[in-house]
Amino acid sequence: MATDQTDQVGVGPHPEPWPNEPHFDPELLAEGDRRNVLDQYRYWSVDAIVADLDHHRHGFHVAIENWEHDFNIGSVIRNSNAFLARAVHIIGPHRWDRRGAMSTHRYLHLHHHVDVDAFVEWTTAAGLAIVAIDNVEGSVPIESTALPEQCVLLFGQEGPGVSGAALAAAHATCAITQFGSTRSLNAGVASGIAMYEWCRQHVHF
Repeated sequence: MATDQTDQVGVGPHPEPWPNEPHFDPELLAEGDRRNVLDQYRYWSVDAIVADLDHHRHGFHVAIENWEHDFNIGSVIRNSNAFLARAVHIIGPHRWDRRGAMSTHRYLHLHHHVDVDAFVEWTTAAGLAIVAIDNVEGSVPIESTALPEQCVLLFGQEGPGVSGAALAAAHATCAITQFGSTRSLNAGVASGIAMYEWCRQHVHF
């Protein structure tokens, strides 16, 4: 059965005459914009959207360790876009499955660090505190902890969590309070909760 055009995501071709401001993408104006973007960004080029977001990005960065090509990275990146992280840092191998990001990585600044030492060197130079998110011994509840306004929220992998080297470099380690029988949350879910908590503390809703 044919798909009804009204059921498609986004908008179709822009009525003529087309707007001529430089942030509009001629191809999108001609063919329609089916991307999952806010209405205010309809027909804008990716570069124009990134430039506009750069004026409003929050003070936190996001980092995730990637020693085993964790499939949660795409979800973490999608959350980073939703909560307007300043940048995302991947520690370890550069390869990761971009399908889970739903193209949101295009609107973020991604940085790669070969190992924890390189990442720590960068955060030190940038003057950013590392806040590890893991429910290890000695961690404190994130919901009752004052998160630094300028910081990096660091997430480990499904299973092993944040590495020992990264925990040793962290200025603080926070855990998300849970109430069921499962010991841990996956990085995708945990990242969304942690980013929301940072926004709850520092952003006027």
